[in-house]
Amino acid sequence: MEKGSRQVVVSALQFACTDDVPTNLATAERLIRVAHAKGANIILIQELFEGYYFCQAQRQDFFKRAKPYKDHPTIKRMQELAKELSVVIPVSFFEEANNAHFNSIAIIDADGTDLGLYRKSHIPDGPGYQEKFYFNPGDTGFKVFQTKFAKIGVAICWDQWFPEAARAMALQGAEILFYPTAIGSEPQDAGLDSCEHWQRVMQGHAGANLVPLVASNRIGKEIIETEHGKSEITFYGNSFIAGPTGEIIAAGNDKDEAVIIAQFNLDKIKAKRSSWGVFRDRRPDLYKVLLTFDGSKPSP
Repeated sequence: MEKGSRQVVVSALQFACTDDVPTNLATAERLIRVAHAKGANIILIQELFEGYYFCQAQRQDFFKRAKPYKDHPTIKRMQELAKELSVVIPVSFFEEANNAHFNSIAIIDADGTDLGLYRKSHIPDGPGYQEKFYFNPGDTGFKVFQTKFAKIGVAICWDQWFPEAARAMALQGAEILFYPTAIGSEPQDAGLDSCEHWQRVMQGHAGANLVPLVASNRIGKEIIETEHGKSEITFYGNSFIAGPTGEIIAAGNDKDEAVIIAQFNLDKIKAKRSSWGVFRDRRPDLYKVLLTFDGSKPSP
C-alpha cells in the first residue's frame, strides 16, 4: 500500500439480545461474518451482549452471570473467530475478579491474541440502569491498544458521556474510539428519549479529537423481574460511525438488526489532526481544575 494511504474498515453490530448465551453468541458470530464479508477489519459488538441487560434489577442471583477473565469461554470463542477471519474484536463481558466485579472488555487482535483488558470507569446508577449494584469502578485507567490495523481506544457505555475519557485515549495515541453500549428508554419517564443527545455527545468527542468513533447499541424490548415488579427498557439502537469532524458516516435505526461499515484513511486523518492544532495548543497547566469535583482550586 502506498505511503499516506493506511486504510481501515470499521464496523458496528446491532441486534436484539435474548437471555440465552448460546443464542446471542451465535447471532454475534453471524453478524461478525457478515461484517467480515463486507471488508471490516475491526468489528464492535454491543455492551454485555451475552444476555439481557440485567442491571434493570438489583438481584443477587444475577451475580452468577459473572465469570473470571482467565479462560472466559466467550473470549476464547471470539479469539478463535478473530484468528480465522483476521479481524479485531473487542469483547464485552461481566467479569468476576475474586470478590470484585467489573463491566469489562477484552481486545482481541486479528491473530487471536488477547491484547488486554479495560474495565468500565464510570458506573451509572439510576432507574433501569442500576450498575453500581453489580460493578466496582474500573481500575485499569483509560487505555489504548495497538492492533494489527490501528491503535484504538475502547471505553464502555456511560464512559461515552465524559469528554475527559475520549481525550485521555486520544492523548495516548488512539486513532479510533470505540464505545459498546446498552441504552434505551427510561423506565421512570416514558417521554424521555436520549438518543439524539447520546449521538451528539459522541460526535463531539470525534470532532474535538479529530478521530473516527464507533458506537454499537442493542435493540429490542427487554423485561426484567425486579424486587418491585417488572421493569422494561426498549433499547433504541441507532448504532453509528462518526468521522473525524464528528459527521455521521453510517448509522442503524431504532428497530432493525444492522451491520454498519465505514472506511477511513488513517494517515490522511493524522495529517489533518496534526495541522488543526488542537493538540499543539493545549494548556495542561491550566486544566488542574479537572482534578477536582467542585471546581475549586486543587492543592499544588
